[in-house]
Amino acid sequence: MVTLRDVANRAGVSVRTVSNVVNGWPHVRPALRQHVQTVIDELGYRPNLAARYLRGGRTGMIALVIPEIDAPYFAELARCFGKELSVKGLTLAIEQTDGLIERERALVDSGSGPTMFDGIIFSPISTTAADFARRRADVPVVLIGEQLGAECDHVQIDNIAASQVATQHLIELGRQRIALIGHQPGAGINTSDLRVEGYKAALRAASLPIDPQLLTPTPLFTRDGGVSAAEALLSLPEPPDAIFCLSDLLALGAMSAIIRRGLTVPEDIAIVGFDDIEEGRFARPSLTSVSPDKKAIAAQTVRLLLSRIDGEKHSPTTVDIDFELVIRESSQMRPELR
Repeated sequence: MVTLRDVANRAGVSVRTVSNVVNGWPHVRPALRQHVQTVIDELGYRPNLAARYLRGGRTGMIALVIPEIDAPYFAELARCFGKELSVKGLTLAIEQTDGLIERERALVDSGSGPTMFDGIIFSPISTTAADFARRRADVPVVLIGEQLGAECDHVQIDNIAASQVATQHLIELGRQRIALIGHQPGAGINTSDLRVEGYKAALRAASLPIDPQLLTPTPLFTRDGGVSAAEALLSLPEPPDAIFCLSDLLALGAMSAIIRRGLTVPEDIAIVGFDDIEEGRFARPSLTSVSPDKKAIAAQTVRLLLSRIDGEKHSPTTVDIDFELVIRESSQMRPELR
């Protein structure tokens, strides 16, 4: 194993100089820093991160708390977090809550006293702002997902604006009866509420009626939920000619149900999803979807979290991440309307 001393001997400098370069000490001449870094790269030196963290009273472990590790959106997001933390010499640990309030509250309070985590990235489902207000833990937390009103740093996309853009796209295709799958009424302020608000705003702006029959609830954002909701919509006396689904999994399930009925997407019913998971790109037809910038979510969340771990004091910060609507085959313009 290559050591600091090996690098120092090859570079013709002291061990302290090599240590200063490795640790990013600013008072090293640029030419000397470059020379030492070249030797580090040539020898393949890697610092002993475990020892460094232990000396600093840290573990080098960051927890990502998510509802479902097997949900494609969270799996893809976890991959982005893993890459972002890896380049900073940190290790990602994933905690699955299944959205259970008891599990979420336990993890909210897990930073009180000794803990294996230096920081927590938290995607809450059931936890409220009051739960965070009662928190006595001193381990930094950054929230991702919907805004709880909690006094924590928060990284999010504008779900209302994103859903409005998605619905407006369907309106521009000439669709008149645009359904929504994934409504979760009575669950408090959550992702579905925000996305429904954007859907309704787009319909109002186009002077289209908001038909309660077309707002189809699902208990979870799953393929099975999409199948069941689409079958209910297709059984209406006047079925929809477009569907905005609040997740890609719902959209994939809905497309399956539509095709089994002998209908075609998008000719009979256009479909738009949300999350831009890889599976949607390879579906047939490929799925139009709202695409949050997952890499930016990871980068901004880690930036905020590390600033807190390093002791920075500032008011809770909210960062809005960009999104785009990626148009694919499931919502192509009808030939007669082009």
